[in-house]
Amino acid sequence: MNATEQEEREYLEVIKEQLALAVRRVDDSVRQFSSELREKKEYIHENQSGMDDADMVAAGQSIDRMAYTGAGAVARKRKLLKLLQSPYFGRIDFKPAGGVRVPVYIGVHSFVEERQRRGLIYDWRAPISSMFYDYELGEASYQTPSGPIQGRIDLKRQYKIQDGRLEFLIENGVNIHDEVLQRELAKSSDDKMKNIVATIQRDQNAVIRNEEASVMVIQGVAGSGKTSIALHRIAFLLYRFRDSISAKDILILSPNKVFADYISNVLPELGEEHIPETVMEELAADLLGNQFQFQTFFEQVSALLEQHNPAFIERIRFKSSFEFLSQLNKYLLHVENNYFNASELRVGRTAVPRQLLLDKFKGYHRVPLLKRFPLVSDDVRAYVRTAANRKLTNGEKNTIGEALTRMFRFNTVLDFYRDFYRWLGRPELFRYEHGQTLEYADVFALVYLRIRLEGISAYDHVKHLLVDEMQDYTPVQYAVLSRVFNCRKTILGDVNQMVNPYSASSAETIERVFPQADVVRLNRSYRSTVEITKFAQRITPNPDIIPLERHGQEPGLMRCNGQGEEVETLKQLVANFKTSGSNSLGVICKTPKQAEQVQQALEGQGVQLLTEDSTHFKEGVILTTAHLAKGLEFDEVIVPFVSARNFKTEVDKSMLYVACTRAMHRLTLTYSGELTAFLQ
Repeated sequence: MNATEQEEREYLEVIKEQLALAVRRVDDSVRQFSSELREKKEYIHENQSGMDDADMVAAGQSIDRMAYTGAGAVARKRKLLKLLQSPYFGRIDFKPAGGVRVPVYIGVHSFVEERQRRGLIYDWRAPISSMFYDYELGEASYQTPSGPIQGRIDLKRQYKIQDGRLEFLIENGVNIHDEVLQRELAKSSDDKMKNIVATIQRDQNAVIRNEEASVMVIQGVAGSGKTSIALHRIAFLLYRFRDSISAKDILILSPNKVFADYISNVLPELGEEHIPETVMEELAADLLGNQFQFQTFFEQVSALLEQHNPAFIERIRFKSSFEFLSQLNKYLLHVENNYFNASELRVGRTAVPRQLLLDKFKGYHRVPLLKRFPLVSDDVRAYVRTAANRKLTNGEKNTIGEALTRMFRFNTVLDFYRDFYRWLGRPELFRYEHGQTLEYADVFALVYLRIRLEGISAYDHVKHLLVDEMQDYTPVQYAVLSRVFNCRKTILGDVNQMVNPYSASSAETIERVFPQADVVRLNRSYRSTVEITKFAQRITPNPDIIPLERHGQEPGLMRCNGQGEEVETLKQLVANFKTSGSNSLGVICKTPKQAEQVQQALEGQGVQLLTEDSTHFKEGVILTTAHLAKGLEFDEVIVPFVSARNFKTEVDKSMLYVACTRAMHRLTLTYSGELTAFLQ
């Protein structure tokens, strides 16, 4: 039963031998598949002149099957090699009621000894593995398709195995995860988000394994691991429903390309294929048929940070409200009832009554408004054919279609959208001329109108949508997502990390759009030390946040005599970081313009500037804005220019909170002149 640490070390060697043997077997089978595939192709090449179509189809199918089987073997080898590095991270000894005590070793993937078909390692997502996360010693149970299995856990251990070596073993206790968690959190950050299978907490496990929710909303404080939990939830669902859902059926909606790169390793680490991802702007461009140039969300926020424009703010605030969505829906009802000005239609000697046109138009109430006219045209043609007892000429058919189209007040989505503001009595709220750039606040309202007027079905293949940074999306954006993605959804974010307070959504707002949603609140923060978390609370207090008891240096506020001295201080702080042993330093500015100024000042110090166009995230010194740093984390963070002159508006306050909460171990802020009121 591997009672001692020495026995565990010996058992690890046995498992590694078994894994190495399995790798050799897979290699042999891959070589065999490759050889058979080559022979099959050679046979077809030599004999194709004497093969009929049926033979060719059968041969092609045979090659496809062999290639598929070979690809499966390669994927299996990849998992076995990963297990060789770290076969398992946990163990529970479970004694089912009336049964025998069995050791259950838990790893990233399962491993079965082929000859005896005996499970040596259980996948962390397997039903029996759930007890490792949900129970300490004593009574325990897990769910199976045939019902719950009751029993007790008699032993619980956690391991750190790296490069095939056992680094440490922790014996069972009141909460086995805390010590391992503390060790993991004390480490330096990486340039990619890692899997957290060894340190998943009980409340996180409940979210990950929730199979019932059609919409799950995760409201998690900064550093609560919500993005990681959502990705592990996707991995669990792919494992649990592998017969009905695959990686290509899932779509991740990321805040930006850098963040998408940062999280790109998690699912492959868990043995899943890369999952398609996009950003809101790409989705909007696709849904609008690439007809418009429009401002991005990043550009909208940058404009708010650069200057305070009350009219611009009012437009954003109104178009981000539930009232706006409600008025759009009322307008569409008004259009339905009033904008089809039907009149009697004459085709040759046949008169088509006005009422028939109206009845046909209303009869297609489930069809988008502008898509009804071809259907009504078909009905009118059938009516005329029957009444006149003859076929219609092509000219008559075209006349019917054109006449019906003219009876409707507008024929383009943009005309309807402009008319909406006239109907509202607020034409000044829409500022756009042909060839100009649309304001970001108008983009998804236009998309919503297009869906309602023309219909869109481009994303029917998506079976699960993951939406990150939920607080940055408005009711009309959620209304679009609800109509475009008729599938299960996992939506996550933190209302305290909004980068535009004029267009932010809370979990309660999202609940109004998705009333069926399961809302989970994660209040424990794992990223930052207690000192950094308390400091950030001075900016945006959150009484619900629970920092993990991990201590470090108090955040530093460095006052400088003028901007020149502040830049020199930044240079010194960056130089100090390079000898600190830490992996990553984030220099997080308020605006892109400030980031560019700092880049010039730090030229030659190996600083990487992250911009809206960046697609990769690397270790080292990263210079960026708070907006682009959202979701990322750094060992150390410097926030420059935190003066009262620079940080004064509500948007500034949001940016400052986001910037400070990126720091894991150390936080330093610099300023000259008067310190911002948000930190006083």
